[in-house]
Amino acid sequence: MDIPRIFNISESAHRIHNPFTPEKFAVLGAALRMKPGTSVLDLGSGSGEMLCTWARDHGITGTGVDMSRLFTEQAQCRAVELGVAQQLRFVHGDAAGYISDKKVGVAACVGATWIGGGVAGTIGLLEQSLLSGGIILIGEPFWRQLPPTEEVAKGCLANTVSDFLSLPKLLASFGHMGYDVVEMVLADQDGWDRYEAAKWLTMRKWLDANPDDELAGEVRAQLTSEPERYASCTREYVGWGVFALMGR
Repeated sequence: MDIPRIFNISESAHRIHNPFTPEKFAVLGAALRMKPGTSVLDLGSGSGEMLCTWARDHGITGTGVDMSRLFTEQAQCRAVELGVAQQLRFVHGDAAGYISDKKVGVAACVGATWIGGGVAGTIGLLEQSLLSGGIILIGEPFWRQLPPTEEVAKGCLANTVSDFLSLPKLLASFGHMGYDVVEMVLADQDGWDRYEAAKWLTMRKWLDANPDDELAGEVRAQLTSEPERYASCTREYVGWGVFALMGR
């Protein structure tokens, strides 16, 4: 079980696999007002930076689940590095359908709502692990401005313009599902640049070291096309944020 190899290559040097920066995760952690000992479940936990830094800074405990064997190993190493390995558990596995054995105070899916077939399904999954009165965290893209054509939307890695909502409509959709939005922290363009542009150096270094690898052609094609695609599409049109929800 693993994610497509191209992601393990292009994001192998990332600590955060979305457009957030360490500073943004620090802001979010403080905004949630978590007490020491708060239990957190993170589905699609990547390299574990959110759980590890919150365990260090706020004394939380938690479990992260991710399909990438590489990212899970990196998360385990990061927990040791920050001295929080006793507070956290990282599971290499499929987050889709994962339900915690014990209810948690915060249930999160930060940038991987495909595990539940979309936002509504992922919220429904997270609910099953959540204590009464707990907080759900959803990381999700939205349109900063609507793409003028479907071709531009595809350049933003959406299948169609209807894949994403505007920020006001996304916030309203949480209310329609029966949730109050109690906090939000939004990525900025620097966060987007750090997430996307950092891949390019990683891919180039990988290509120099692995010119004969069977995936070299795909990596070369991405490295050639991604800077222009990102600058003309994603950077101009796509926003991203983490939204904290509590049931009404």
